[in-house]
Amino acid sequence: MRLQTSLPLDKANKIIAEALSRGRAASLLPLTVVVIDAGGKLVAMQSEDGSGLVRFEIAFGKAYGALGMGISSRLIRDRLSERPAFQNAIAAASGGQFIPVPGGVLVENSDGVTLGAVGISGDTSDKDEYCAIEAIKSAGFVSEPAEPNPDWRTSSLSDHYPAST
Repeated sequence: MRLQTSLPLDKANKIIAEALSRGRAASLLPLTVVVIDAGGKLVAMQSEDGSGLVRFEIAFGKAYGALGMGISSRLIRDRLSERPAFQNAIAAASGGQFIPVPGGVLVENSDGVTLGAVGISGDTSDKDEYCAIEAIKSAGFVSEPAEPNPDWRTSSLSDHYPAST
């Protein structure tokens, strides 16, 4: 028996290679990239040297949450920012595999059918998302969201974490 996959390994590997290449070109911190199929199964993953220990879980949670909700993790953040109880309920329902920040991007075909999702963790969420979107497009797919945050280049970790004194 041979099963049909929604997102073949060769395409997943192409997405990962392009995402990592985009990260290096933009001098981002080390990235971890996860590609899952429409059933939420891991197809491929790579983690650059120097990536933090929980980057896989974060990247997977971004992709899995986007796939599970049927919208990008950026849109999840935007829609649920004022509903923390609902975010917690989704996290519990998903067994903790739900990270509601940018970097989880849906992979669609030209007919708008969702084939899977990409999750990236390592730098700011906007920079992670940029790499995912551009990598998905380079593999011949459509990304949701279609474009990264226009200010992705200027996002900074210091915007999110105050300097220690």
